[in-house]
Order: sequence, then C-alpha cells, then structure tokens
Amino acid sequence: MQPDTLLALFLFAFTTSITPGPNNMMLFASGVNFGFVRTIPHMLGIGGGFFVLLLAVGFGLGALLQAAPLLFMALKFAGGAYLVWIAWKIGTSRSLGEGKANAAPMSFLQAAAFQWVNPKAWVMAVAAMATYTSGDSNLWNVLVVGLVFALVNVPSVSTWAGFGSALRQWLSEPARLKWFNITMAVLLVVSLWPMLQ
Repeated sequence: MQPDTLLALFLFAFTTSITPGPNNMMLFASGVNFGFVRTIPHMLGIGGGFFVLLLAVGFGLGALLQAAPLLFMALKFAGGAYLVWIAWKIGTSRSLGEGKANAAPMSFLQAAAFQWVNPKAWVMAVAAMATYTSGDSNLWNVLVVGLVFALVNVPSVSTWAGFGSALRQWLSEPARLKWFNITMAVLLVVSLWPMLQ
C-alpha cells in the first residue's frame, strides 16, 4: 500500500471511528452509568469485533452481501431492532451502576457480537474494503486495513467513554441522569436513520 493511500486509510479509520454512531453513543452512556474502567471490556469488544468483521468482509463476506441485498437488508433491520432494545434499556435506566447485580456494562463478547448487527459497522467495513483493497495483493491489503482500524478504533471510541465518565459526578443527581439517559436513548435511535436507508 502506498504511503499516501495509507495516510488516507488512517484518516478514514479515525473519522469513521470517532464520529457519533451506535457504538459511541453506547460508550458515552456506559461511561456515565458505569465509569471508564468498567467500560473497558465494552471498548475492547468493539475493537476486536470490528477487526473480525473487517477481515470477514475483506475475505468475501462483503461481496456475498452485495450479491444478496435482501440478506443485507435483513441484517440491517435486525441490527436496528437490537439497537432500539438497547436504547430502551438506556432510556429507562434511572441510577448509576455502582456494581449492582442487575446493572452491568456491555461485556467484551456482547460488544464484539454487536458489531455484526451494527449498521454503521457494516457500512464502515464495506466502504473500507471497497476503497482500500484491490485485486492484486488483496490478502496483504485486507490485513493492513484491519490493522489500521485496530490501531485507531479503540483509542477513538475510548474518548466517548472518557467523556461520559467525566460527566459521571455531575449526572449523579437523579433528575439529570434521567434526562441524560433519555437523550442518549433518543440519539442512539436517531443514529440509525442514515444507515437504514
């Protein structure tokens, strides 16, 4: 991969990883509700799950989904339904999770699995592979795209958990937390709109 292409890939990975979307909205809410440290498995799960998704798309799954648009549409709507359920859980939460048995942040495996139904993750993976890989030395290019996203993704998404964690004290007041969680739930659902079209 040429140096200018590699730089463009880093910029693409950074921009798509740090901009608002389902993962970042959930991390922001998790940072507020559970703190930064308890949200680390969620952040790592996003990075790991997205890396595997990128490799799968690069090695042929993306072409399969483009050849079967109904399957891709079903995947997007299943992801959207799951996201609405998560938004409901966030929106109805009324207290900070301080280690309560019934309140827990998303685990590594849950966050990794979520990438497979996250419409923004699919759009990012397909766009990255279509733009930054080619027929010649495709194996190497797919691995480079995956590694660049692995380097950029976790630090980028962790800023959202950090912002949420920084607001944790201010949002410990129940009325503020209630409206924050409702707002985050609405934004999470709204973040779906461009991807479901």
